[in-house]
Amino acid sequence: MARISFSFLCPASWYFTVPTVSPFSRQRVAFLGLFFISCLLLLMLIMDFRHWGASSPRDRQYERYLARVGDLEATDTEDPDLNYGLVVDCGSSGSRIFVYFWPRHNGNPHDLLDIKQMRDRNSQPVVKKIKPGISAMADTPEHASDYLRPLLSFAAAHVPVRKHKETPLYILCTAGMRLLPERKQLAILADLVKDLPLEFDFLFSQSQAEVISGKQEGVYAWIGINFVLGRFDHEDADAEAPQELVTGRRRTVGILDMGGASLQIAYEVPTSTSVLSPQEEEAAKILLAEFNLGCDVQHTEHVYRVYVTTFLGFGGNFARQRYEDLVLNETLNKNRLLGHKTGLSPDNPFLDPCLPVGLTDVVERNSQVLHVRGRGDWAACGAMLSPLLARSNTSQASLNGIYQSPIDFNNSEFYGFSEFFYCTEDVLRIGGRYHGPTFAKAAQDYCGMAWSVLTQRFKNGLFSSHADEHRLKYQCFKSAWMYQVLHEGFHFPYDYPNLQTAQLVYDREVQWTLGAILYKTRFLPLRDLRQEGVRQAHGNWFRLSFVYNHYLFFACILVVLLAIILYLLRLRRIHHRQTRASAPLNLLWIEEVVPMIGVQVGP
Repeated sequence: MARISFSFLCPASWYFTVPTVSPFSRQRVAFLGLFFISCLLLLMLIMDFRHWGASSPRDRQYERYLARVGDLEATDTEDPDLNYGLVVDCGSSGSRIFVYFWPRHNGNPHDLLDIKQMRDRNSQPVVKKIKPGISAMADTPEHASDYLRPLLSFAAAHVPVRKHKETPLYILCTAGMRLLPERKQLAILADLVKDLPLEFDFLFSQSQAEVISGKQEGVYAWIGINFVLGRFDHEDADAEAPQELVTGRRRTVGILDMGGASLQIAYEVPTSTSVLSPQEEEAAKILLAEFNLGCDVQHTEHVYRVYVTTFLGFGGNFARQRYEDLVLNETLNKNRLLGHKTGLSPDNPFLDPCLPVGLTDVVERNSQVLHVRGRGDWAACGAMLSPLLARSNTSQASLNGIYQSPIDFNNSEFYGFSEFFYCTEDVLRIGGRYHGPTFAKAAQDYCGMAWSVLTQRFKNGLFSSHADEHRLKYQCFKSAWMYQVLHEGFHFPYDYPNLQTAQLVYDREVQWTLGAILYKTRFLPLRDLRQEGVRQAHGNWFRLSFVYNHYLFFACILVVLLAIILYLLRLRRIHHRQTRASAPLNLLWIEEVVPMIGVQVGP
């Protein structure tokens, strides 16, 4: 029975399956091929949606956060796609070199290069400083290149050798060089341009070594802080983005920077200003800097108009010297007129309202000596400082009678650096968001404390680690000077809420050199965009059609899906037609086979 059953089942099964399967074999292969292609297209569509989703506001914020964290990591010098740039800040007291790097441009014509400060293997910023300033080479300009050699050797050791020839070098000189006669400036720069290319392979030309003005330095500082804060992003603002100044562009921040010798302010002003007199219009032109940060000068959506002014002599230390000169002259003149002996001996000192209570000091100018003792009256100190602001009676003038472009205090933001941060944080410990009344109260309380109490608090470590005895001694004066400059000089409201005092932004110090290299390299993205366009023109047609042309991509998806549906309907009709045609054959086969089975089963 088993043998007979086997012989029956095998031929019958083979005979039955062959005519039903083989006609559809090629159609099934074609169907599987179309199905595979459609799955591939759908996968690409999903990946494309993920790419679109990455540009959402929340994801952009997360990407910026990751980028800021990455700023603190060691730079991967093995990455062949990284580019490098060098900026030498030749200041009055010394020179510093900063090494920057950036990846390939992201392809968005609205964005600057993503330039960051290079970090070594220990994640420390790659920067080196030497003293004195380059102006010390005024009488020996032939040694200027020797003076800078240690800085460039330091940079050459950190930048990969294969990148030296394409690494731009900018040597920018500031205050110290500006004080030299022009012929001495040119002699120093000429030596640098002649000798440095003989020893170093960096990309360097005559136009890349210059003495910059205070106006340029202020613009570079303004560019640097706004770049770090992401205020040059031209994408649609999200819910947490600052209010826009113009459509499609974020509101930028202004900067206030008070050093030891000078004071600086810079902020963006709208293109349309109030009606000015001819004199004010001429002054505004001198103090306004208009520049294009776009990679293509023909596009004006990246044009910024910035008011920037530097006030020499209005820094914290220089202002104290001017104040002491004022006190000395007025006291000695009163002594001569009234026959007094105030300040001529320690027993009869001048009572200085700008020093803490009980602090004794001596002011010396040439052969004149004035003994002073602090009385800690912060309000009286501010009143005595008011004449040093040198204000005029015009409403559009600020410090020293210089024209000031109007500030929309209801729609603006400012960052205060250097002395603005030290005055609020080092001793008072209220740095960050500035609040005028709170600062005034804290400063007044500090000034009213006895010097012995303050020194004891200093020994107990109650102040910032950056505070020293010099800071304790002149904190009362400098806080009063900062307050006067801000509210009386620049006319900031006493309750102005949008001033942030800071030393670091996102855990890094923002130097004007960052703004300088951003401005100097602003045209490089255009080169990258053109190269990218050439690569795309010769690239894979499939990627061009389905990834970059979304409309064509969707159209192809719909066509393929429609073709699959129509093909399935056609297969179904063919199957029904063949089933009806094969029904008589199956009946005939059954009639022929049944008698045979009956014969084999018999005895």
